[in-house]
Amino acid sequence: MSQSANPTYAVVGATGAVGREMLDVLCAQGVGAESIRAFASPRSAGRRLEYGNAEITVEALEPGVLEGIDIALFSAGSAISKQFARPTAARGTVVIDNSSAFRMDADVPLIVPEINGDELTANESRRLIANPNCSTIITLMAVTPIHRLLGVARMVVSTYQAVSGAGAAAMEELRRQAREVLDGGEPTCRVFDQPCAFNVFSHNTAIGEDGYNVEETKMVKETHKIWGDGSVRITATCIRVPVFRAHCASINLTLREPVGDLDAVREAIAAFPGVRLVDDRAANRFPTPLEASGRDEVLVGRLRLDPSQIDGKGRCFGLNLFAAGDQLRKGAALNAVQIANVLLAHAGV
Repeated sequence: MSQSANPTYAVVGATGAVGREMLDVLCAQGVGAESIRAFASPRSAGRRLEYGNAEITVEALEPGVLEGIDIALFSAGSAISKQFARPTAARGTVVIDNSSAFRMDADVPLIVPEINGDELTANESRRLIANPNCSTIITLMAVTPIHRLLGVARMVVSTYQAVSGAGAAAMEELRRQAREVLDGGEPTCRVFDQPCAFNVFSHNTAIGEDGYNVEETKMVKETHKIWGDGSVRITATCIRVPVFRAHCASINLTLREPVGDLDAVREAIAAFPGVRLVDDRAANRFPTPLEASGRDEVLVGRLRLDPSQIDGKGRCFGLNLFAAGDQLRKGAALNAVQIANVLLAHAGV
């Protein structure tokens, strides 16, 4: 990586929902337009994207065009990542990939900076880094402070995932279908194979022979890798809901140590970087996707003991909680930029 005080960035997949969010995050952090190059498919080449008070012209992604870039943020899907990421990293560019292409590769670190960011500096020769799945990030931001305090033996998680996780076209589909239904018509399905407006359905990834969809399987495998602990028993149910932005997760934990004081758990969550405690029982105020949308923090609340996990000595080993996080921000774009920031800080830039 260049030691320049102004490293150059490439955003690959810049016209997509996550790519646009990456540009917004970089702009908010003060990266000038002169340090950014935006890439997408040839059909988007020449398009002008707003970047603060400036504009950036989209370039076609082709072999060799990323030469000389310091940091490349990829969010163009697994196929593009498999074609371009490793060759780009081999030429010295740091590649932070938001797809699922390399997450489970043994030689590729899977990073949430607040949780396992130290892995980034443990092996400085690595140039390819994977961004975890959005639901995994949001869930682990909520659960990791509890895991560090009491140890998690088992986790049951149910996600309520916004349509924007499937891209900008899915958000437009929800808008269009809502109008169609409210006007008394039938919803038109293009992105999803069933209506997303006024509906809830299993996550739109393939179902395996075991009955779990790909999103559910990712959450299990990625959690084990990020925590470095394959002994934690995990099961997940992932659902699409008619929400534009921000995923939610209902989480039930079985802990290795009993919960002696729920206030200690609240304090651990509130002190964890990137998390905000929203747990006002008196006002019935807890995390919501509307409040989480556009925010960098993951909201965590609805903390309560699980009475079904009290042993014969009166000790409670179970805990329930609810989390909401913007999957376009912390679940994708922000997390990728944070990875870049850790690397730049370590390099003294």
